[in-house]
Amino acid sequence: MMHMDAEVFEALVVDELDQLPDEMVEGLDNVVFVVEGRPEDGTLGLLGLYDGLALTERERYGMGELPDRIVVYREPHLARCADEAQLRDEVHTTLVHEIAHFYGIDDDRLHELGWA
Repeated sequence: MMHMDAEVFEALVVDELDQLPDEMVEGLDNVVFVVEGRPEDGTLGLLGLYDGLALTERERYGMGELPDRIVVYREPHLARCADEAQLRDEVHTTLVHEIAHFYGIDDDRLHELGWA
């Protein structure tokens, strides 16, 4: 298991987010990115989570709505990766996966595309 403190991991996530294509992130309206240690159940199997209502499921959406959240879990990533290069790849994949859920792409389609 890799070791990396929370601040360094968060900076890595921000760096990977900054490297995503503009077309992918331009449409992210009212979305916050959060880094947490582990999922609520304490397991290490979940790398990220989209908490919100996908664009394809929204009938109305406007002012006053709480932001959707994309959560990246630090400890599961560190448990899965052997070095920083692998960690960056895994964080990148997690970000793409969770952003895809925002756009309404489900897990089956993500598997077909190689992002799950």
